[in-house]
Amino acid sequence: MTAAATSADALRTRPSPADGRERRRRPSGLVVGAVLTYALLVALAIVYVYPFLISVATSFKPDAEAAADPLALIPETFTTAAYSRLFLNSDFPLWFRNSVIVTVTVTLGRVFFNSLAGYALARLPFRGRGVVFAGLVAVMAVPSVVLLIPKFLVINTLGIYNSFAGLIIPLLADAAGIFIMKNFFESIPASVEEAARLDGAGTFRVFWSVVLPMATPALITIVILSFQGSWNELSHFIVASQSPGLYTLTKGVAQLSSGALSQGTQYPLKLGAAVIMTIPVAVLFFVFQRRIMNASAGAEKG
Repeated sequence: MTAAATSADALRTRPSPADGRERRRRPSGLVVGAVLTYALLVALAIVYVYPFLISVATSFKPDAEAAADPLALIPETFTTAAYSRLFLNSDFPLWFRNSVIVTVTVTLGRVFFNSLAGYALARLPFRGRGVVFAGLVAVMAVPSVVLLIPKFLVINTLGIYNSFAGLIIPLLADAAGIFIMKNFFESIPASVEEAARLDGAGTFRVFWSVVLPMATPALITIVILSFQGSWNELSHFIVASQSPGLYTLTKGVAQLSSGALSQGTQYPLKLGAAVIMTIPVAVLFFVFQRRIMNASAGAEKG
């Protein structure tokens, strides 16, 4: 190869100034796109978080200041009078206790019964299984408000109206939870269960000791959905009881919104109750959110 040919090849392979400028432009374009994306996410976060911040700030304001400037995030006069009135001069502690009893019982019941039903639909062969699953999907498509009158008739006929049983029993299982558990159980390899059966384990033992521990991500999802749903439930509690001694937080706060304790706007009182109601669900979600995000990992490990 001659020196002239070598020089020509070097000129052809040498990057041109235009190519260098193009390479410099690409990273800057990616940076601009990332900045715009994060700016949009921050704006959306502010839109969602700002009302909650207003609720927290207003709950520490006097009534007059809250009515005069409800959107201010820093109270001019800091006071805990709203919280004192909630806990000392209202039935708020009773409502909170009732909500805890109902929510914890319903959550545990849904975890157990939804898991049992989901495993039966996913693994146990029985006549009419397809019909049962179709009925389950149909129930999910029906708005819950349509079922309020039939629910009231059933509760009243069973004699559990105005009781904790009436508040809890109709909520112990839900179609969405069964659907989630069925789909997750189907993703677990059947060979795991076959190995347990070869060791002499029965159906319930296989479910309880082998399959259920592998479904931890789905169970945590059920726990959060059940806790949030029963904690924030209102329509069912309206048709299941009228006794003031069985009021939950949702019914009690609705009563506060109608001006039950005093006249005026009562913004600090109402928003203080709303803030307290938010805390348990928020804590539960932040504790378990990573386990929900890994919902597909359990089946893959199985």
